[in-house]
Amino acid sequence: MINVKQATHLAIRFTLFFSFILLLNGCTNAKKEPEFLLRASLLVNENHTWYKGFEYFQKILEERSNGRMKLEVYPSEQLAKEIEAIRLIQAEVIDMTITGSLLSNWIEIATFCELPFLLKDSTDMKRLIHGPIGKRIEKEMLEKTGLRTLGYFNSGERHLTSNRPIKHPDDLKGLIIRVPNVPSFVTAWAALGAKPTPMAFSEVFTSLQQGTIEAQENPFANIKNAGFFEVQKYINLTGHVVSWTYPVIGEKQFQKLPPDLKKIFLQAAKDMQVYEHKLFVESEKGIQQELRDKGMELIKVDKVAFIKKCEKGIYNSLSPEMQEVYHQIKKELN
Repeated sequence: MINVKQATHLAIRFTLFFSFILLLNGCTNAKKEPEFLLRASLLVNENHTWYKGFEYFQKILEERSNGRMKLEVYPSEQLAKEIEAIRLIQAEVIDMTITGSLLSNWIEIATFCELPFLLKDSTDMKRLIHGPIGKRIEKEMLEKTGLRTLGYFNSGERHLTSNRPIKHPDDLKGLIIRVPNVPSFVTAWAALGAKPTPMAFSEVFTSLQQGTIEAQENPFANIKNAGFFEVQKYINLTGHVVSWTYPVIGEKQFQKLPPDLKKIFLQAAKDMQVYEHKLFVESEKGIQQELRDKGMELIKVDKVAFIKKCEKGIYNSLSPEMQEVYHQIKKELN
């Protein structure tokens, strides 16, 4: 039999033992805490190549830094809509996102990331990205918005989806089209006779479903991954934008990293770009057929008529300085 004194002694020993275990676990957990915890807000869902690129980046960043850096990735605008995400990075609330022409709300030169009917194909796009205009875009982003670019991701051509075929600009009259909050998009679709409505990407599906908007425009991957085939019948092959986007980190956040982690971070970002580009090429091969299989019809359009009707309006919407840049790009690409 154990007397009261022995029972008390045992209780104390058990208490001390479990306290020690808890303390040990606490110390172990503390060691696992990263020195730098980063958060990224993305507009796309988990099936998109951009998200998968960030997912790969997340993995190699933690591995190569031995757990000193950790990245949390939030898809589908869970943390913030795109324009809000940029402001949150500037306020150092979050750290990373993906962006491009939306930055024209801050810097004019970003207009050329997705200026309608400017580029013919991906060859033109790459020449622009790697040329003097692309370098200027990156420089102004860093200096004027506090965002550091980490390479670029593919977007593909943007096409118009709708519930009636659109073959000619005349077919657009009065059509309510969702566009991103980018001035040149509003200008282009208004000049074509439609009613452009800026809206966050995460709101588009429901708005189409409810009839608040009647059409939207996006690359094939976004059309598929957002499930627009459930609420739209036609993909009108306007190809009005050949686009790309930038994965970015706040410059203030980047500068907080010590030199060795900066090196790891930048190399991991390069590898992320290579990985995303490979995924994009693989994804594009069968995506049109997938959309057909989902019930969508692909409609050829009179692209020349589209260009003629809105080219002047787009050009006149540019400031004199940006008009000079426009001519410079045309000269370099021709």
